Amino acid sequence: MAELIEELDAGRVAANLECLRARIEDARVGSPHGAREPIEILAAAKYVPDAALPVLARAGVTLLGENRAQDLERKVAACGDVFTWDFIGQLQSRRVRSIVPHVRMIHSLASASAREQLARHGRAELAVLVQVNLAGEEGKAGVAPAELDSFIAGCDFPIAGLMAMPPLASDPEASRPWFAALRELAAERGLERLSMGTSQDHVVAAQEGATIVRIGTSLYD
Repeated sequence: MAELIEELDAGRVAANLECLRARIEDARVGSPHGAREPIEILAAAKYVPDAALPVLARAGVTLLGENRAQDLERKVAACGDVFTWDFIGQLQSRRVRSIVPHVRMIHSLASASAREQLARHGRAELAVLVQVNLAGEEGKAGVAPAELDSFIAGCDFPIAGLMAMPPLASDPEASRPWFAALRELAAERGLERLSMGTSQDHVVAAQEGATIVRIGTSLYD
């Protein structure tokens, strides 16, 4: 299990952020599948302790993603409105009500029970993405591609886009067909937002149409 990041330097994070922006923008503009608008860089905050959050603010980070409802509530309380927050972890139905007030986007809707709770407790300005299990991996959350239409049809609220995590691989190119598949699923359904790509494969994700990439180690190292 990864440990909390104990030391962060604002200058180093700012330099990493600038490099990431340039690399992602080059990939976006240079690809026929790149998003029309600049790609958002979401900083994954799972392993960032509360005390280090002001360092991220000084470095110019504005969008954070949290995986756990309890951590999200605590960090939002500590930082006020310094950051914009998204929820990127597994969405449990019993946690929906506590997550919704704090985030502008949920990346990981994947179950009927969470869908029901979002219909009950969501708000008009909340953007919701459906998580897709592209490879049918056991133990990984996500709606199967073949069930995507029926799942979306059961939503009593708009769906803004899709999110996916491809099978773990050491070669970023291994993620390309999965990202392309997610892009096609979204395009066929008129969905504009694509949350895909991490520190390991964000360039490939940008080339294949990502509108949001979720970055951890490449930003903090």
